[in-house]
Amino acid sequence: MSHTSPLRIAVVGHTNTGKTSFVRTLLQNTSFGDVSDRPSTTRDVRKAELKLDDQVVMEIFDTPGLEDGLGLYHFIQTSAEQSTSMRHNGPAQINGFLESQAAAEQFEQEAKVLRQLLNSDAAFYLIDCRDPVLPKYQDELDILRRCGKPILPVLNFTTHAENHVEDWKQALAQVNLHGWVEFDTVSLPEEGDQQLFQHLATLLPGQRQQLESVRQQRLAHAQQRLHATRQEIAELLLDTAAYCVRVENSDKDALAQTLAQMQRRVVAREQRCVQAILTIFAFPTDSASLQTLAVQSDAWQAPLFASETLKQFGIQASKGIAAGGAAGAGFDLMLGGLSLGAGTLLGAAAGGLWQGWQQYGRRLKHAVQGYSDVYIRPEIIRLLAARQQHLVQLLTRRGHAAVTPLRLVDEQAEFHEPQRFREFMQRAHQHSEWSSLHEGKFADTIERSQCLRLLE
Repeated sequence: MSHTSPLRIAVVGHTNTGKTSFVRTLLQNTSFGDVSDRPSTTRDVRKAELKLDDQVVMEIFDTPGLEDGLGLYHFIQTSAEQSTSMRHNGPAQINGFLESQAAAEQFEQEAKVLRQLLNSDAAFYLIDCRDPVLPKYQDELDILRRCGKPILPVLNFTTHAENHVEDWKQALAQVNLHGWVEFDTVSLPEEGDQQLFQHLATLLPGQRQQLESVRQQRLAHAQQRLHATRQEIAELLLDTAAYCVRVENSDKDALAQTLAQMQRRVVAREQRCVQAILTIFAFPTDSASLQTLAVQSDAWQAPLFASETLKQFGIQASKGIAAGGAAGAGFDLMLGGLSLGAGTLLGAAAGGLWQGWQQYGRRLKHAVQGYSDVYIRPEIIRLLAARQQHLVQLLTRRGHAAVTPLRLVDEQAEFHEPQRFREFMQRAHQHSEWSSLHEGKFADTIERSQCLRLLE
């Protein structure tokens, strides 16, 4: 992208409409500014920079909330009527107000907003659609339009159950603002921020090429995030699918210890995957609950491999999982807490005769020798994949102004099985050295990378 001067965009609106939240989401930065339900949280203008490839392409100014639109409208309107030269000159009216004593006293906050808007190329006008269209908001919008700068209304909180979106659209049309964007800063639209830049380019034709470059690069970065998350999920599934431990059939204590250790390692491995995905999407690692969430008093009393748990993700439990435990060992594995509240289920099945006489190779050999290969059942691999896929879907639509931790409890989601998933599972089961969950024998080979690409 060639070097051009950064666009200067002011974010304006009534107090507590989500202006700082909007900037957070636009920057994908959860630490920008202070977000609170208290009015007038932002008291001064704050500048943020939108960078692409280390170049500042846009300067975004988070401004204080307008508080007394009725009073300011009356003051400016009265002053304009007293001056013939300013009657039809909106910017002159605003400059006249900024030079008055009132701008330094009762309208100090409003003066900061208007001064910044005059020094900007355009403005995002944030509207809290949970509020009805009131005269004070209409007065504020009239004042902002007198600055003579392009204004793009942004309808915030559109996903709230009770909103006045249609009323606001009608009110905007009445003042000749026929272009707006529905952009909920907590629950993003499916197309993300693409419409923001498209509409802004319409208002600023001289900067159309620059804004189109910004839009295209933002879109490319979004695709890169999705690719990186697919790699993380593929690594998790391979680590889990290739995880296999040989145990002596007659040693029940050793089997119990092995199963417990496998469970702990898979739990920790999924937590690392969740944290990596959150980091890719630029969310804090505490944005998703990683602890056991006992939503109901008996939530964790169900047996392992409960078919209802798998059904939440469209996964049908096999006979082995429905029965529970390690086949042939007489050991029932208990539930373990896992990230996002659904609980990780480990399917442990002994190899050898339990698998059927048609099976051969390593497992049959170990069974004859009195050993079994304990591995994670395919249904559980699918469950882990479904949870990560659902997490990515939620993060894709999650604005960086959201503060409630994500939880996958009682959520309906499905595992969309990749076309070559079965081939992936077959290869992984043949190479336990491909799992990083094994201490001291992990091998990151070319063949392992080829297996990962079956999922990516």
